[in-house]
Amino acid sequence: MVHPPRRIGFLGPPGTFTEQALLSERDLAGDELQSLASISEVLGSTADGRVDLGFVPIENSIEGTVNLTLDTLALESELFIQREVVARVQLNLLGPSGTELGDVTTVVSMPHATAQVRGFLARQLPGVATRAANSTAEAARLVGEGGEAGLAAVGTALAAELYGLEVLAADIEDHPENQTRFVAVATAAAGIPAPSGHDKTTVVCFQHADRPGSLLAILQEFAARAVNLTKLESRPTKRGLGDYCFIIDFEGHLGDELVADCLRDLKAKLADVKFLGSYPAAGHHGEARRRNADASWRQADEWLEGLRRAIAPRGGRPSA
Repeated sequence: MVHPPRRIGFLGPPGTFTEQALLSERDLAGDELQSLASISEVLGSTADGRVDLGFVPIENSIEGTVNLTLDTLALESELFIQREVVARVQLNLLGPSGTELGDVTTVVSMPHATAQVRGFLARQLPGVATRAANSTAEAARLVGEGGEAGLAAVGTALAAELYGLEVLAADIEDHPENQTRFVAVATAAAGIPAPSGHDKTTVVCFQHADRPGSLLAILQEFAARAVNLTKLESRPTKRGLGDYCFIIDFEGHLGDELVADCLRDLKAKLADVKFLGSYPAAGHHGEARRRNADASWRQADEWLEGLRRAIAPRGGRPSA
Protein backbone atom coordinates (compact mmCIF):
# COMPACT_ATOMS: atom_id res chain seq x y z
CA MET A 1 0.00 0.00 0.00
CA VAL A 2 1.43 3.38 -1.03
CA HIS A 3 0.90 6.11 1.55
CA PRO A 4 0.52 9.75 0.44
CA PRO A 5 3.46 12.00 1.34
CA ARG A 6 3.28 13.63 4.73
CA ARG A 7 3.24 17.41 5.09
CA ILE A 8 6.25 18.34 7.22
CA GLY A 9 6.64 21.88 8.53
CA PHE A 10 10.10 23.12 9.48
CA LEU A 11 11.67 26.35 10.68
CA GLY A 12 12.46 28.28 7.52
CA PRO A 13 13.08 29.93 5.22
CA PRO A 14 15.07 27.45 3.10
CA GLY A 15 18.71 27.19 4.18
CA THR A 16 18.28 26.81 7.95
CA PHE A 17 20.10 24.23 10.05
CA THR A 18 16.66 22.82 10.74
CA GLU A 19 16.18 22.11 7.03
CA GLN A 20 19.65 20.56 6.80
CA ALA A 21 18.93 18.27 9.74
CA LEU A 22 15.53 17.34 8.27
CA LEU A 23 17.06 16.48 4.90
CA SER A 24 19.55 14.17 6.65
CA GLU A 25 16.62 11.90 7.54
CA ARG A 26 16.13 9.94 4.32
CA ASP A 27 12.62 8.76 5.14
CA LEU A 28 11.47 12.36 5.76
CA ALA A 29 13.33 14.13 2.96
CA GLY A 30 11.01 12.69 0.31
CA ASP A 31 7.84 14.04 1.91
CA GLU A 32 6.15 17.39 1.23
CA LEU A 33 8.32 19.92 3.08
CA GLN A 34 6.87 23.28 4.06
CA SER A 35 9.05 26.18 5.17
CA LEU A 36 7.40 28.14 8.00
CA ALA A 37 8.41 31.48 9.48
CA SER A 38 8.90 30.63 13.16
CA ILE A 39 9.03 27.84 15.73
CA SER A 40 5.63 28.96 17.00
CA GLU A 41 4.15 28.63 13.51
CA VAL A 42 5.64 25.17 13.04
CA LEU A 43 4.21 23.89 16.33
CA GLY A 44 0.88 25.67 15.84
CA SER A 45 0.49 24.31 12.31
CA THR A 46 1.19 20.81 13.60
CA ALA A 47 -1.32 21.14 16.43
CA ASP A 48 -4.14 22.32 14.18
CA GLY A 49 -3.47 19.82 11.39
CA ARG A 50 -2.12 22.11 8.67
CA VAL A 51 0.97 19.88 8.63
CA ASP A 52 1.30 16.25 9.71
CA LEU A 53 4.71 16.60 11.33
CA GLY A 54 6.62 19.54 12.77
CA PHE A 55 10.42 19.67 12.86
CA VAL A 56 12.09 22.16 15.24
CA PRO A 57 15.26 22.70 17.29
CA ILE A 58 14.95 21.94 21.00
CA GLU A 59 18.48 22.02 22.44
CA ASN A 60 22.00 23.20 21.64
CA SER A 61 25.17 21.80 23.21
CA ILE A 62 26.48 25.32 23.92
CA GLU A 63 23.45 27.51 24.54
CA GLY A 64 21.21 24.84 26.08
CA THR A 65 17.46 24.56 25.68
CA VAL A 66 15.45 26.36 23.00
CA ASN A 67 12.91 27.56 25.56
CA LEU A 68 10.18 28.41 23.05
CA THR A 69 10.10 24.82 21.78
CA LEU A 70 10.29 23.19 25.19
CA ASP A 71 7.74 25.46 26.87
CA THR A 72 5.26 25.04 24.03
CA LEU A 73 5.50 21.25 24.18
CA ALA A 74 5.41 21.12 27.98
CA LEU A 75 2.77 23.73 28.73
CA GLU A 76 0.83 24.89 25.69
CA SER A 77 0.19 22.01 23.28
CA GLU A 78 -0.73 18.33 23.08
CA LEU A 79 2.00 17.21 20.71
CA PHE A 80 4.14 14.09 20.99
CA ILE A 81 7.79 13.71 20.04
CA GLN A 82 8.21 11.13 17.26
CA ARG A 83 12.00 11.14 16.93
CA GLU A 84 15.10 13.18 17.69
CA VAL A 85 17.90 14.18 15.34
CA VAL A 86 21.31 15.50 16.44
CA ALA A 87 23.32 17.48 13.88
CA ARG A 88 26.66 19.26 13.97
CA VAL A 89 26.39 23.04 13.68
CA GLN A 90 28.86 24.81 11.39
CA LEU A 91 28.43 28.58 11.48
CA ASN A 92 29.72 31.09 8.94
CA LEU A 93 29.74 34.84 8.55
CA LEU A 94 27.91 35.69 5.31
CA GLY A 95 27.89 38.94 3.37
CA PRO A 96 27.39 40.42 -0.09
CA SER A 97 30.05 39.76 -2.70
CA GLY A 98 33.13 41.94 -2.20
CA THR A 99 32.47 42.62 1.49
CA GLU A 100 35.49 42.71 3.81
CA LEU A 101 35.37 42.09 7.57
CA GLY A 102 36.16 45.75 8.13
CA ASP A 103 33.01 46.72 6.22
CA VAL A 104 30.68 44.91 8.62
CA THR A 105 28.83 47.15 11.09
CA THR A 106 25.86 44.92 12.04
CA VAL A 107 25.50 41.14 12.34
CA VAL A 108 22.02 39.59 12.15
CA SER A 109 21.01 36.02 13.05
CA MET A 110 18.88 33.86 15.31
CA PRO A 111 19.86 34.72 18.92
CA HIS A 112 20.96 31.14 19.65
CA ALA A 113 23.34 31.29 16.67
CA THR A 114 24.72 34.71 17.57
CA ALA A 115 25.43 33.47 21.10
CA GLN A 116 27.45 30.58 19.69
CA VAL A 117 29.93 32.95 17.97
CA ARG A 118 30.49 35.44 20.78
CA GLY A 119 34.23 34.78 20.83
CA PHE A 120 34.63 35.34 17.09
CA LEU A 121 32.62 38.57 17.21
CA ALA A 122 34.64 39.87 20.16
CA ARG A 123 37.96 39.09 18.46
CA GLN A 124 37.26 39.93 14.85
CA LEU A 125 34.36 42.42 14.99
CA PRO A 126 34.60 44.25 18.33
CA GLY A 127 31.88 46.80 18.85
CA VAL A 128 29.75 45.55 15.96
CA ALA A 129 25.99 45.64 16.64
CA THR A 130 23.90 42.46 16.62
CA ARG A 131 20.29 42.06 15.53
CA ALA A 132 17.82 39.20 16.01
CA ALA A 133 16.10 37.21 13.25
CA ASN A 134 13.71 34.24 13.45
CA SER A 135 16.29 31.92 11.87
CA THR A 136 19.78 31.88 10.38
CA ALA A 137 18.28 31.58 6.90
CA GLU A 138 15.98 34.56 7.42
CA ALA A 139 19.07 36.54 8.43
CA ALA A 140 20.85 35.47 5.22
CA ARG A 141 17.81 36.44 3.17
CA LEU A 142 17.73 39.91 4.75
CA VAL A 143 21.38 40.44 3.87
CA GLY A 144 20.85 39.04 0.37
CA GLU A 145 18.00 41.47 -0.29
CA GLY A 146 20.43 44.34 0.26
CA GLY A 147 19.42 47.85 1.14
CA GLU A 148 21.53 48.18 4.27
CA ALA A 149 25.26 48.79 4.05
CA GLY A 150 27.50 46.89 6.45
CA LEU A 151 24.96 44.15 7.21
CA ALA A 152 26.23 40.53 7.53
CA ALA A 153 24.59 37.32 8.72
CA VAL A 154 25.57 34.27 10.73
CA GLY A 155 24.29 31.20 8.91
CA THR A 156 24.90 28.11 6.81
CA ALA A 157 26.94 27.71 3.64
CA LEU A 158 23.70 26.50 2.02
CA ALA A 159 22.03 29.82 2.88
CA ALA A 160 24.94 31.67 1.26
CA GLU A 161 24.28 29.77 -1.98
CA LEU A 162 20.53 30.28 -1.83
CA TYR A 163 20.67 34.04 -1.21
CA GLY A 164 23.68 34.98 -3.35
CA LEU A 165 26.12 35.69 -0.52
CA GLU A 166 29.80 34.99 0.10
CA VAL A 167 31.27 33.21 3.12
CA LEU A 168 33.34 35.98 4.70
CA ALA A 169 34.61 33.69 7.47
CA ALA A 170 33.97 29.94 7.86
CA ASP A 171 33.62 27.78 10.98
CA ILE A 172 33.31 30.73 13.32
CA GLU A 173 31.54 28.85 16.12
CA ASP A 174 33.35 29.13 19.44
CA HIS A 175 33.29 25.36 20.03
CA PRO A 176 33.93 22.88 17.17
CA GLU A 177 31.87 20.18 18.94
CA ASN A 178 28.79 22.39 18.65
CA GLN A 179 25.64 20.29 18.04
CA THR A 180 21.92 20.96 17.96
CA ARG A 181 19.19 18.50 18.83
CA PHE A 182 15.99 18.63 16.78
CA VAL A 183 12.68 16.88 17.35
CA ALA A 184 9.89 15.79 15.03
CA VAL A 185 6.48 16.21 16.68
CA ALA A 186 2.91 15.20 15.80
CA THR A 187 -0.55 15.05 17.33
CA ALA A 188 -1.87 12.04 19.23
CA ALA A 189 -3.36 10.73 15.96
CA ALA A 190 0.15 9.73 14.85
CA GLY A 191 0.48 7.40 17.82
CA ILE A 192 3.61 6.52 19.79
CA PRO A 193 6.51 4.98 17.83
CA ALA A 194 7.07 1.29 18.61
CA PRO A 195 10.04 0.37 20.84
CA SER A 196 13.25 0.21 18.81
CA GLY A 197 15.69 -1.07 21.43
CA HIS A 198 17.43 2.32 21.67
CA ASP A 199 14.80 4.77 22.84
CA LYS A 200 14.29 7.88 24.91
CA THR A 201 11.22 9.09 26.80
CA THR A 202 10.36 12.66 27.82
CA VAL A 203 7.92 13.62 30.58
CA VAL A 204 6.94 16.77 32.50
CA CYS A 205 6.48 16.40 36.26
CA PHE A 206 4.25 18.84 38.16
CA GLN A 207 4.52 19.04 41.96
CA HIS A 208 1.67 19.37 44.45
CA ALA A 209 3.71 22.06 46.23
CA ASP A 210 7.24 23.39 46.38
CA ARG A 211 8.61 21.66 49.47
CA PRO A 212 11.97 20.21 50.59
CA GLY A 213 12.73 16.86 49.02
CA SER A 214 10.12 17.08 46.23
CA LEU A 215 12.69 16.68 43.45
CA LEU A 216 14.45 13.90 45.35
CA ALA A 217 11.16 12.01 45.59
CA ILE A 218 10.86 12.16 41.79
CA LEU A 219 14.44 11.11 41.16
CA GLN A 220 14.17 8.17 43.57
CA GLU A 221 11.59 6.55 41.29
CA PHE A 222 14.15 6.45 38.48
CA ALA A 223 17.07 5.48 40.73
CA ALA A 224 15.15 2.59 42.29
CA ARG A 225 14.69 1.07 38.82
CA ALA A 226 18.17 1.98 37.48
CA VAL A 227 16.59 4.13 34.76
CA ASN A 228 19.22 6.49 33.38
CA LEU A 229 18.31 10.19 33.04
CA THR A 230 19.79 12.01 30.04
CA LYS A 231 18.45 15.47 30.87
CA LEU A 232 16.74 17.20 33.79
CA GLU A 233 15.53 20.79 33.63
CA SER A 234 13.19 22.97 35.64
CA ARG A 235 10.92 25.46 33.89
CA PRO A 236 8.42 28.00 35.27
CA THR A 237 4.83 26.86 34.79
CA LYS A 238 3.75 30.50 34.15
CA ARG A 239 1.15 30.13 36.92
CA GLY A 240 3.03 32.24 39.44
CA LEU A 241 6.47 33.16 40.70
CA GLY A 242 8.26 30.14 42.14
CA ASP A 243 5.92 27.60 40.51
CA TYR A 244 8.16 25.23 38.53
CA CYS A 245 7.84 21.91 36.73
CA PHE A 246 10.56 19.41 35.82
CA ILE A 247 11.16 18.21 32.28
CA ILE A 248 12.98 14.87 32.27
CA ASP A 249 14.51 12.89 29.40
CA PHE A 250 15.48 9.32 30.21
CA GLU A 251 16.52 6.13 28.47
CA GLY A 252 13.82 3.59 27.68
CA HIS A 253 10.36 3.34 26.16
CA LEU A 254 6.82 3.45 27.49
CA GLY A 255 6.51 -0.15 26.30
CA ASP A 256 9.29 -1.25 28.69
CA GLU A 257 7.91 -2.68 31.92
CA LEU A 258 10.35 -0.77 34.14
CA VAL A 259 9.51 2.54 32.45
CA ALA A 260 5.77 1.89 32.67
CA ASP A 261 6.08 1.01 36.36
CA CYS A 262 8.10 4.18 37.03
CA LEU A 263 5.57 6.40 35.26
CA ARG A 264 2.69 4.74 37.12
CA ASP A 265 4.23 5.58 40.51
CA LEU A 266 5.10 9.13 39.44
CA LYS A 267 1.54 9.74 38.25
CA ALA A 268 0.17 8.43 41.55
CA LYS A 269 2.33 10.65 43.77
CA LEU A 270 2.55 13.93 41.79
CA ALA A 271 0.00 16.60 40.93
CA ASP A 272 0.37 15.57 37.29
CA VAL A 273 2.71 13.93 34.80
CA LYS A 274 2.56 14.99 31.15
CA PHE A 275 3.88 12.45 28.66
CA LEU A 276 5.74 14.06 25.74
CA GLY A 277 6.77 10.90 23.92
CA SER A 278 8.79 7.70 23.65
CA TYR A 279 10.86 7.77 20.48
CA PRO A 280 14.04 6.42 18.81
CA ALA A 281 17.11 8.06 20.33
CA ALA A 282 19.71 9.74 18.13
CA GLY A 283 23.39 8.82 18.10
CA HIS A 284 26.08 7.37 15.87
CA HIS A 285 25.62 3.91 17.34
CA GLY A 286 21.83 4.00 17.47
CA GLU A 287 21.13 1.70 14.52
CA ALA A 288 23.68 -0.89 15.69
CA ARG A 289 22.28 -0.82 19.22
CA ARG A 290 18.76 -1.29 17.86
CA ARG A 291 19.87 -4.26 15.71
CA ASN A 292 21.66 -5.84 18.66
CA ALA A 293 18.64 -5.28 20.90
CA ASP A 294 16.35 -6.92 18.34
CA ALA A 295 18.67 -9.93 18.05
CA SER A 296 19.00 -10.23 21.83
CA TRP A 297 15.24 -10.03 22.27
CA ARG A 298 14.65 -12.79 19.70
CA GLN A 299 17.21 -15.04 21.41
CA ALA A 300 15.69 -14.36 24.82
CA ASP A 301 12.20 -15.02 23.48
CA GLU A 302 13.30 -18.36 21.97
CA TRP A 303 14.98 -19.30 25.27
CA LEU A 304 11.86 -18.44 27.25
CA GLU A 305 9.56 -20.31 24.89
CA GLY A 306 11.80 -23.36 25.16
CA LEU A 307 11.47 -23.30 28.94
CA ARG A 308 7.70 -22.80 28.81
CA ARG A 309 7.24 -25.77 26.49
CA ALA A 310 8.73 -27.91 29.27
CA ILE A 311 5.97 -26.99 31.72
CA ALA A 312 4.00 -30.10 32.64
CA PRO A 313 0.27 -30.06 31.87
CA ARG A 314 -2.07 -29.40 34.79
CA GLY A 315 -2.35 -32.57 36.87
CA GLY A 316 0.48 -34.23 34.99
CA ARG A 317 4.04 -35.02 35.98
CA PRO A 318 7.23 -33.47 34.63
CA SER A 319 8.99 -35.66 32.09
CA ALA A 320 11.99 -37.63 33.34
